[in-house]
Amino acid sequence: MLEASSISVFDLFTIGIGPSSSHAVGPMRAAACFLKVLADGQMMEAVSGITVKLFGSLALTGRGHGTDKAVVLGLEGELPETVNPERIPRRFDEIAQTSQLRLAGWKDVPFDLRRDLAFLTTQNLPRHPNGLQFSALAGDGSEVLSRQYYSIGGGFVLEGDAELNALSSAGGPEVPFPFSSAAQLLEICRHQNLPFSQVILRNELARRDSDDINRRLDAIWNAMQECVERGCNSSEQELPGGLRVRRRAAKLYQQLSQISATARRDPLEVLDWVDLFALAVNEENAAGGRVVTAPTNGAAGIVPAVMHYYDRFCPKQTPDGIHRFLLTAGGIAMLYKRNASISGAEVGCQGEVGVACSMAAGALTEVLGGTPEQVETAAEIGMEHNLGLTCDPVKGLVQVPCIERNAMGAVKAINAARLALRGDGQHKISLDRVIEVMRRTGADMLDKYKETSRGGLAVNFTEC
Repeated sequence: MLEASSISVFDLFTIGIGPSSSHAVGPMRAAACFLKVLADGQMMEAVSGITVKLFGSLALTGRGHGTDKAVVLGLEGELPETVNPERIPRRFDEIAQTSQLRLAGWKDVPFDLRRDLAFLTTQNLPRHPNGLQFSALAGDGSEVLSRQYYSIGGGFVLEGDAELNALSSAGGPEVPFPFSSAAQLLEICRHQNLPFSQVILRNELARRDSDDINRRLDAIWNAMQECVERGCNSSEQELPGGLRVRRRAAKLYQQLSQISATARRDPLEVLDWVDLFALAVNEENAAGGRVVTAPTNGAAGIVPAVMHYYDRFCPKQTPDGIHRFLLTAGGIAMLYKRNASISGAEVGCQGEVGVACSMAAGALTEVLGGTPEQVETAAEIGMEHNLGLTCDPVKGLVQVPCIERNAMGAVKAINAARLALRGDGQHKISLDRVIEVMRRTGADMLDKYKETSRGGLAVNFTEC
């Protein structure tokens, strides 16, 4: 099994599109992987048709999560990092009307959405609930190539035993401080007299130079800020999808902005701002906009909300704090990615909102001057009180309860950091232990509570 440190921060924080990293970003990347195999094998000329099969959770909530659009646009050569989000619904409608797609961006082939894109809601592939299969057909209907992929959370794609978008799978360099557990990471911090963020940074320096790292970290933070700004200034009244969920971020932003700086302040008003930051991001995500996967799209609002809290409201804010925040959060995410899961379809929302809360809690603790022991404590608290969290999106849309859940997760992360900073880093349950409990809880959780919209809130909703 790969070490946690073999994963890069930039595998965990990626700039992509909403509404789901596992159901939209991953499938779009899987389509790109399939196109590459066709191109590398010089098989593209022989292809006269394409079929796609979606299994398990991808089939059950795929339409609400945008899987159909992601797969089709991916087959046309689009990538999550570069696709224009505004183009996706328009182009998808064109394909639906013409029953033609432009394979890899240059070759027209027939593609009937009703016939060639199958939602197999009662079938699963063996490796993961988020399975999909691409088949390329010749003119006589014979199979040119068929491949199965798994979208395993956070935009990561698996084929066989290879994670196709992870640095480690491409033979990445050895890092100076390998670790696979929080205990090992803590021991490195103590022995080297380094904070979490510096250990992660030195490992990243084995992969790329410092200028590249800084540019990438700045790009992630800039994308987060732009997402918050778009959400705060959106003129749209409702989110797409038919559930008629009203956007709230823009109105809340206007309300908070009108409060005079000299007016008597509600001592908890800062939490209203944290709620705003999270709502703004996740409304943009639900609308299919540009977001940062952190570490998933369903939980994309928590880390940026807590970063905005640190940047705007914390007196201990430092110029390098944003970079240290992202590095620390990424290091914590590596532990979950290696030892449990960040897939809602595999372990429920504890693997998305719970992990993001843990990441943000530990990162905030570090940038506010916490010791490595306090960082580990905060990350543990952030997950401990999200254990058992189900993933039960109403109508398969990443809206209810997902959007508000990010606001709650962000506030919980701040409280976890404050609790940890008031302590000495000593506690009864370790981060490693709570990660293992989360993994086991996810394994024990009924499938209907894991991103299938067959249980929980998803089946206890009545439209008025």
